Amino acid sequence: MKIIAIISQKGGAGKTTLAVHLATAAIAAGYTTAIIDLDPQGTAASWGDRRTAGAPEVISGQAVRLPALTTAARENGADIVILDTAPNADQTASLSARAADLVLIPCRPSTFDLEAIETTLLLAKAAKKPAYVVLNAVPPRSGIGKEATEGLRAGGAQVAPHQLSQRAAYGHSVIDGRTAQEFEPGGKAADEIVVLFKWVCGIVDMPTRGQAKKVA
Repeated sequence: MKIIAIISQKGGAGKTTLAVHLATAAIAAGYTTAIIDLDPQGTAASWGDRRTAGAPEVISGQAVRLPALTTAARENGADIVILDTAPNADQTASLSARAADLVLIPCRPSTFDLEAIETTLLLAKAAKKPAYVVLNAVPPRSGIGKEATEGLRAGGAQVAPHQLSQRAAYGHSVIDGRTAQEFEPGGKAADEIVVLFKWVCGIVDMPTRGQAKKVA
């Protein structure tokens, strides 16, 4: 079982959006997948409540129970567990990073967001786990994503080679518990998620199988 922790100390970075979209991509690829929502706001759990499809399972929990929650997921046959963490919660972020096989740090390509990411990068470094920044809500047809990537890499951060653009499908789809892949299967947002998920599979050494499978 692989554990992917999605961490950002800044609110509004897109943690839950990334979590639910990667989880749905994993389901479509044939993997038994669960999301553990460690954010007291429960955004991922609320998304799961609105969702009509049977998977992924979304579990609400506290960081101190993370070992028990991940053990239960493993015993129930999960292939992938995605941890959706709270902003400004150092203990939750630290425990999640230590439990993870991969840490993803969503970040918008704005000056304020880029300046605020240093704390999260240091936390991920302390966990001694692979960590990558995933640029999110990047304006299409803009060079700002490339500029942000270059700046982050110049500062020593690893940046995922695939980014998520600012697209309506991401926001519209989650209203009724879906994701962009389900809301607009042939759309650009869906394509971005598939490419990002395939890259994640390569990082955690999981085969990218059955990408076209329909989520039921």
